[in-house]
Amino acid sequence: MLGLSSLRRVVGEVRRDVRAARDRDPAAAGVGSLEILAMWPGVQAVLAHRVAHALHGAGVPLLPRALSVATRAITGIEIHPAARVGDGLFIDHGSGVVIGETAEIGHDVTMYQGVTLGGTGFATGKRHPTVEDNVTIGSGAKLLGPITIGHGAKIGANTVVIHDVPPNSTVVGNPGHPVRIEGRKPEGPDTDWLHLPDPIADALAAMSSRIAALERQVAELGGDPDRAEERPPADVMPLRRRGGPSPAGG
Repeated sequence: MLGLSSLRRVVGEVRRDVRAARDRDPAAAGVGSLEILAMWPGVQAVLAHRVAHALHGAGVPLLPRALSVATRAITGIEIHPAARVGDGLFIDHGSGVVIGETAEIGHDVTMYQGVTLGGTGFATGKRHPTVEDNVTIGSGAKLLGPITIGHGAKIGANTVVIHDVPPNSTVVGNPGHPVRIEGRKPEGPDTDWLHLPDPIADALAAMSSRIAALERQVAELGGDPDRAEERPPADVMPLRRRGGPSPAGG
């Protein structure tokens, strides 16, 4: 049954959730804990889930689901009462976030509006993602199926992830592809979304270089070496700039 120890645990988790909002949301700088609890829908949704999850674990009927539905109506965030959420989850803005029944979320995870931790069919058992510690999930990202998102991974905005993600990697695209940010290990929630790698531009640039090399070989075989020198690789414009200052500062 739900006892004082469970209530104390929920209170401690809520304190860490409020601290996470203050640490990771620049808009929360200098804002008191009561105001964050009253005005931050992501914090409210996680708070309600802590209570609903405790009631669900205690075997209380109807009430956990009713609390989840009421929270969705107020905040736009739907978290199934059975989902397991670690300490320090921060949902920024939050509208449209859906977290399924068998989803598992580790500690210090950050996600933005429109994120879905969903299933891929009508199978029973484990059918939602497992998100390990220190993961950041961008706006509109869809994580589908019983996949594992490794520690410290970054999921780019609007990415569709259907396979496991290695730790400390960044995933972009549809379907998502793991990449690295300039060869360095990403860590923390402050990913520079504007300068993420562009695998499509990289692939086109590689194709352009290969075609130019083949054209030079054909020209040389045709006895026209001067023409071969006139075929440089075509320029490929990346979809996102990789240089310049980060719009997030720093």
